[in-house]
Amino acid sequence: MRPISRTSGVRILLATLTIAASGSVSAQEQAAPADPGIVVNGVRTPGPEIKGVISARHGDKIKVTSADGTSTIIAVSDTTRIRSGGGLFAARNTLAPDGLVNGLPVTVKTWQPGDGQSDTGLVASQISFRNNDLKTATMIRNGTSQRFEEQAAATESLRGRIGDIDKYNIKGTTNVHFETGKSNLSEQDKANLCSTATSAQTTENALLLVVGYTDSTGGDDFNQELSEKRAARVINYLQQACGWKPYRMLTPTGMAKADPAASNDTPEGKAQNRRVAVNILVSKSVDGM
Repeated sequence: MRPISRTSGVRILLATLTIAASGSVSAQEQAAPADPGIVVNGVRTPGPEIKGVISARHGDKIKVTSADGTSTIIAVSDTTRIRSGGGLFAARNTLAPDGLVNGLPVTVKTWQPGDGQSDTGLVASQISFRNNDLKTATMIRNGTSQRFEEQAAATESLRGRIGDIDKYNIKGTTNVHFETGKSNLSEQDKANLCSTATSAQTTENALLLVVGYTDSTGGDDFNQELSEKRAARVINYLQQACGWKPYRMLTPTGMAKADPAASNDTPEGKAQNRRVAVNILVSKSVDGM
């Protein structure tokens, strides 16, 4: 028998230990449970966090539009977590088909497969939103879709009857007054506006015409902008808080200091001129129909 040198024996021992250790690690890897966060056939590459509003949805993909107008297409998978507020809302397979509605502000954490499948794009790992935002988006969606065809038909019919008519019967006027240089509404003004909208609802074929005015204080450009801002503030409140339908609103306008209701030579007269007039109108062609 050929004697084995001490050096050769050490080398054989090290080789044996290495093989044993390698086999042990392999066995441990096979016995360990699968990590759902690991992509077996590729590398999961962290993607950007996208914040914006869901502007479209098709199948398992959503389009999120950010505040700067940038749109990103993101896939929603079975492992995507949908979170409302700070708690887990539901798994995707338990969501209703319209769970992620258009108009919903969301924050999306994404990842992207790194296995050469460039056409896969971004995949959502988590979608977060607020409960109040979901309620608002759902209300808007339901409100805009409800009886849309009937409203559109009624609007076109009304336009057809008054399209060439430039004279109206005034059924009533409500004036909202403002402080100098201001456009905010008081609580009394808000109550008066909703009362006017309620009254107009009972008038057949009624439309609203909103016109903003200022007093003579300030320059022409400033007053023009201020009168338009006041008119817009009134219109927004009428539609959002008082329930007045946008298709029953004539194009608003700002008249600046033109057509004063009183003299601008006195503080009392200026106070009357700082106003928005909400006119209830009915075209003479349809009045009494």
